[in-house]
Amino acid sequence: MADELVKHARAYPSSEVELPWGGPEPERERRKFGLVLTTKFGNAIAANTWNTEIWKPALAKAGIIPPLAKGAKPWQWQAAPRDGFHVLRHTYASLVLETGESVVTLAKWLGHSSPTITLDHCAHFMPEAREKGRRAIDSLLGDQVASPGPNSPDSPQASS
Repeated sequence: MADELVKHARAYPSSEVELPWGGPEPERERRKFGLVLTTKFGNAIAANTWNTEIWKPALAKAGIIPPLAKGAKPWQWQAAPRDGFHVLRHTYASLVLETGESVVTLAKWLGHSSPTITLDHCAHFMPEAREKGRRAIDSLLGDQVASPGPNSPDSPQASS
């Protein structure tokens, strides 16, 4: 799979685009980024355009959300916010934190001014965390968890 991505990146190199960086203020710093997906003119794709014209039609085609009603405008998709493309950013952040990466590092990668922003907005409970937590406790308690004591309700002697 990685080989295919490298081939694709060579065949279709990213376009360097200047974008605002940092806080919400209009006069914020601008930086250049290599974008893989751009408009036919080599500009950044507006988030709303991507969501309404690319992402949500793809979700509808996959059967994840209902198709756009006949005669409806692209901004009238009947989809929840959780179906937006931005949710992938949150999923990425949660998975990276779940693997043990530092929240400080992740905040920098996401362009957040503070790790608090990352934790408040992007860290979500991942179902896998439940088993990871159980394994951690099991390893700390050792065999005490694996084999119940004679007076435990789970003990074979308790049922006799």
